[in-house]
Amino acid sequence: MNRERIPIKEYAGLADQFRPKRRPARQWARLAVQAGMKYMVMTTKHHEGYCLWDTVQTDYNSLARGPGRDLVAEYVDACREYGLKVGFYYSLMDWHHPDGARCVHDAKARKRFLSFTHGCVRELMSNYGRIDILWYDVPWPLETAALWQSRKMNAMVRGLQPDIIINNRSRLEEDFGTPEERILAEKPGRAWEACMTFNGSWGYMPCVPDQDWLSPRQVVLMLQQVAAMGGNLLLNIGPAPDGSVPVQAVSRLKTVGSWLEQNGQAVYGNCDLALGPGQFQPGLMSWMNTGRWTVKGKDAYYWVHRWPGRQIAIGGMRSKVLSASLLGSGRKVAFSQKGRRVVLSLLPAACPDRNVKIAVIKLACRTRPRQVLGPGCKDI
Repeated sequence: MNRERIPIKEYAGLADQFRPKRRPARQWARLAVQAGMKYMVMTTKHHEGYCLWDTVQTDYNSLARGPGRDLVAEYVDACREYGLKVGFYYSLMDWHHPDGARCVHDAKARKRFLSFTHGCVRELMSNYGRIDILWYDVPWPLETAALWQSRKMNAMVRGLQPDIIINNRSRLEEDFGTPEERILAEKPGRAWEACMTFNGSWGYMPCVPDQDWLSPRQVVLMLQQVAAMGGNLLLNIGPAPDGSVPVQAVSRLKTVGSWLEQNGQAVYGNCDLALGPGQFQPGLMSWMNTGRWTVKGKDAYYWVHRWPGRQIAIGGMRSKVLSASLLGSGRKVAFSQKGRRVVLSLLPAACPDRNVKIAVIKLACRTRPRQVLGPGCKDI
C-alpha cells in the first residue's frame, strides 16, 4: 500500500475479496510444533489498519469485511490445541485511520487516535484468555512514549495480563529487544529476540524464487547464533491468500524440526553467552573453523558444521572435559585432553547428521566451559 502509493479507498476494497479457508491457523500451529517452535506471534493488525478480530473500534475488520470470522480467535484456539504460547503483533501505525497521520499535529485527532489504539489493545488483552506476548510495531508518527501514552497503555495491558511480556516498540524498553533482520544482542544481559524473514518478505510473495528461501541449514545456523548470544528466533511466514503456508516453508521447517528432535538440547532453555553481543566479541567460547558453540551450565555444545573426518581438535579449553557424546544418538565420543587442547577421535568418517549436515557434540565439563583463543600462539 505504501510503496505503491495505493489510495486508501482502493486498497481497502481488497478486504472484501479476502476469503481464507476454514481454520488455517491449525496448519500454522501444527507446523510450528513440527518445526520445534514453542510460541507464535500473529499479526492482528498491520500498518494498513485491517483488524483480524471482532472489534468495535472500526468496521474495517474480518467480521464486517471479508471472511466474516474472528481470525484471532481461530489462531488462539489453534495455539492452545497444539500447546503453543500465544503472541499478538499489533502495529501502532495505522494508514487507514483518518487520524493515523494527523494525530502528530492535531491534539483532538491525537485524542481520538489514542482512544482507538488503546481500545484495540484492550480488546486483544480482554477477549481471548491468557496472552503470553504483546509485540508492538512502528510507533509512527508520534515520537515519544508520552505522546502515545505508552506507560498508561502498558499498565492496562499488565493489569489484564499479569504474566505477559511486552516488546520494546511502544517507545519504552519493556521486557525484550527486537533486532529486525539481524542477529545481534542489543544490550548485554537483556532479553532479546531476532525477527527474521524466511524469504526476504514479511508478507506473502508468490514471485520469490526458491533460491531466496532460507535453507534448513541456514535456519539451524541462525538458531545457533541466536542461542549462543542468549536470544530467541522469531522466523516469519507470510501465508498465502487462503491462509495456507507456502510449500517452500513447510518442507524446510519440517527438516529443521527433525534436526531439533535430535539436537534440541543445545538450543532450548537458558543458554549462556557463548558469544558476546557481536559474533567476534568476547564470550565464554571462541570461534573455530569446524564449528560453533552454545553453552548451558557446565555443558558445552559444539555444532560441527564442517565435518573434518574421524578427528576434531579443539584448542584453548580452560575447563576440564569429563565426557563427550554425540547428541541424538547419545554415542560416546573418545577424547583426550592435554593442557588446553582437546582431541575428539574415532568419529564417523562423514557427518552423522542427515538433515542439515550439522552434528552436535556435547562436552560435559567439571566447571563452566571456557575457551580462550587469540591471534597469538601462546598455547602451542
